[in-house]
Formats: sequence, structure tokens, C-alpha cells
Amino acid sequence: MLNLRDVLSGNIKAFRGKEGLSQEEFAARCGLHRIYIGSVERQERNVTLETLQQLSTAMEMSAAELLTPRSTKGPIS
Repeated sequence: MLNLRDVLSGNIKAFRGKEGLSQEEFAARCGLHRIYIGSVERQERNVTLETLQQLSTAMEMSAAELLTPRSTKGPIS
């Protein structure tokens, strides 16, 4: 069964790595707190649809892309 928190976490980490962003820098781009981003990356939180939209907007991708495993869609954009 697909674990969406795992997918979301992996895609955020991959994006931050590709862009060379710290959690704090990425959080500022999203309008969120760095502690919140860390807890999402550790899969400790379920994000709301509003937060999913903030994340996907900051990453310049759709919410659907953000919740798609990278192995099936290629590298994170």
C-alpha cells in the first residue's frame, strides 16, 4: 500500500537537496515554520490540503506531482 506521507517526505527532501535549501530556507519559501517542515519530512504530521497547496506552490509543481512517487515520474523538478 502506498504511504503518502513517505512519498511527500521523500519529494520534499529531494527538492530541497536539488535546490540546495535548508529546512529553514524552504520553510520561509512556503510561509511555514522550519520545525513544521522537519516534522513533515520525518512523517510525524498529516498535512492539510491548504499546506499541501503551499508546499506544491513553493516547489512549482502540482499537488498531484508532489504526492506521486519519484520512481514513477522521474526526477523531482
